[in-house]
Amino acid sequence: MKLSFLHITKIGLIGFLILAMWQPVAFAQDEEALPEIVTPSNPPEMVRVNNIYVIGNEKTRKSIILRELDFTTNYDYDWNTFIEILIADQQKIYNLRLFTSVEISPLFLTENEVEILITVRERWYIVPSIIFRLADRNFAEWWTNQGRDFSRVNYGLRLSHGNVGGRNEKLRFAGQLGFTRALDFRYSKPYIDKNQKHGLAFRLNFAEQKTIPIRSAFNRQVFYTNDNEDVLRQNFLTSLTYTYRRSFYNFHFFTLGYNNTTISADVLVENPDYFQTDNTKLRYLFATYSFRHDRRDNVAYATDGEFLQISATKYGIFFVDELDEVEVSITANKYWKINDKFHFNTGLAANWFLSQTQPYTLVRGIGYQPYFIRGYELNVIEGQQLYTHKNSFRWKFLDWQLDISKLIPLDQFSVIPIKLYWSANFDHGYVKDRNNIPENARLANTYLFGYGTGVDLVGLYDAVFRFELSFNNQGESNFFLNIRAPF
Repeated sequence: MKLSFLHITKIGLIGFLILAMWQPVAFAQDEEALPEIVTPSNPPEMVRVNNIYVIGNEKTRKSIILRELDFTTNYDYDWNTFIEILIADQQKIYNLRLFTSVEISPLFLTENEVEILITVRERWYIVPSIIFRLADRNFAEWWTNQGRDFSRVNYGLRLSHGNVGGRNEKLRFAGQLGFTRALDFRYSKPYIDKNQKHGLAFRLNFAEQKTIPIRSAFNRQVFYTNDNEDVLRQNFLTSLTYTYRRSFYNFHFFTLGYNNTTISADVLVENPDYFQTDNTKLRYLFATYSFRHDRRDNVAYATDGEFLQISATKYGIFFVDELDEVEVSITANKYWKINDKFHFNTGLAANWFLSQTQPYTLVRGIGYQPYFIRGYELNVIEGQQLYTHKNSFRWKFLDWQLDISKLIPLDQFSVIPIKLYWSANFDHGYVKDRNNIPENARLANTYLFGYGTGVDLVGLYDAVFRFELSFNNQGESNFFLNIRAPF
């Protein structure tokens, strides 16, 4: 059943309000959050900074803010270079996701000397929230392939603290019921040293499911539930991540973790190759190294800058009887801001496994986040190698702010920013399946492309809703609703 654009719009607007209420993350960027830095009509050629003052940081430590500054006191700067630094620093402070607004103001003492005033407005850090989200890959998968089955919904409670101790530490605990029952605990401390370069993050997760995907056929996921509706899969994961941030935009991550997955014997009856062994347990240590270069103007919905991430994971360390695999991935995005109204984004992504086959719990492909091609939202194209190239030209045709300060007298929630972008899109890619599974031959090992147009809604709490009409090179078309930016 295809969706009318009116139905999608109604569903999207309702979902947007739900997401705005229930997802406690940072505000979307707007002009109020990052005002233009005011400069004098006749600026000096050189300028020296005497002092730096920070106001508005009632909870956040001053050192966390100063860590993002690329200038220092008692040093002479070329004026144009200095302004460029201030603009970049203002952006970096905002992207900490600790503040709803950031303003950096140079205050002249003499013709060549300034004081710097950094004014921030802190967000609400401790927020309990309701979990209510679809268990499927995307909205179109749930609506069309799964027949709008509300049993495939996850619900629960989440408690998040976004700034423990004022040092940008993140603490989150979530308890979830529904399609997937899960407990999740995460804690991250970005800096554990005086120079603010080294950090740690810890995660503990347990999940169990009564309905699981066991394979794909005809480029669709095949789900299985046994007659007694027993738990078919349990998964326990724990990991420790070390982070190193030597410069402002470059990050290094090294993760060491342990994963233990247990399945019902019924799963092996349905798919004997689910684990590639006749064992109902899959246990392994894994290690991941990732390098990330992130210079986006807004991490939630970028319109300028670049993003690069390279990762390599070794599954199976010391004991490799159950699993011995290597995965490599790369993502490279570039964002061009033509002017305040128009921008163009392009992004390359690739993923490789070195072995011929993988346990189904590690299977990747186009259709699984973050790899997709617009127009193929209903499909999964699985394999050992994949490549995607996504492109969007966008026009911001509405930029509106709703002042609700009279209804909610809190600075953190007093203004609801709403932006609408029209987008023209073209994506293409390829999945290499070394096993040449006949049921999936229509889309695997085949050049794929999709194109279309849509409207992106960006608003409160970094919520992004995309309403898109997309076509693909198989002659198929449909309206799709997606949540989050495409790249």
